Amino acid sequence: MRNAIEFEIFGSYALFTDPLTRLGGEKLSYQVPTYNALKGVVESIYWKPTLVMVVDKVRIMNPIRMESKGVRPIEYGGGNTLANYTYLRDVRYQVQAHFEFNMNRPELEYDRNEHKHHNLLKRSLQAGGRRDIFLGTRECQAYVEPCVFGEGDGFYDNYGEIHLGTMVHGINYPDETGRNQMEVRLWNPVMKNGIIRFPRPEECPQIRTVASMKPKHFDSANLLSVDDLFAELEEVDNR
Repeated sequence: MRNAIEFEIFGSYALFTDPLTRLGGEKLSYQVPTYNALKGVVESIYWKPTLVMVVDKVRIMNPIRMESKGVRPIEYGGGNTLANYTYLRDVRYQVQAHFEFNMNRPELEYDRNEHKHHNLLKRSLQAGGRRDIFLGTRECQAYVEPCVFGEGDGFYDNYGEIHLGTMVHGINYPDETGRNQMEVRLWNPVMKNGIIRFPRPEECPQIRTVASMKPKHFDSANLLSVDDLFAELEEVDNR
């Protein structure tokens, strides 16, 4: 696909928090990354409000292992407290994703140049991302590099089906849905031979409204167009 990328992401730890475990001040990671966590990684590689990043599938390369740590999180009212967080350890994933134009932002039609966006996306991936990469939370730093999805040996290649129960798929924001509200999506993933194929956000069977929200406005006054950004980078390359 002209608008797709494939990459590998790896790190020492990951924390894709199950929201039910936050109630008591503890955090327990899901066994696999959520759609929204991987979408956040793609947006850290390259992001423009003109685009909507869509994660197609993820391949779990390493065995799922967990490790608990005692931590001292800072409290909102000041000071800190004791807590126990359970992380995923030694993680490595292959991800396939693509971008589409955000049709809920007609004011950014001038910025819809698929060829240049795709080139900038691939260039940003080669550089390791335009922003820092994290796996679920900021203390879990990670790294990305290009790959061919499906290459190499994965731990779950011949494992068959693993049902992972109900998980958070992600969050709907008004700039991508056209609705002035924030919504949470739930689904029941099944990992088949190490690969999880994600449904599109609008295909998720369970959606719940969380809060009212309005999208941030972007236009040529506060957004550098892809043409200008591409020209700047070409100028740097030619120096």
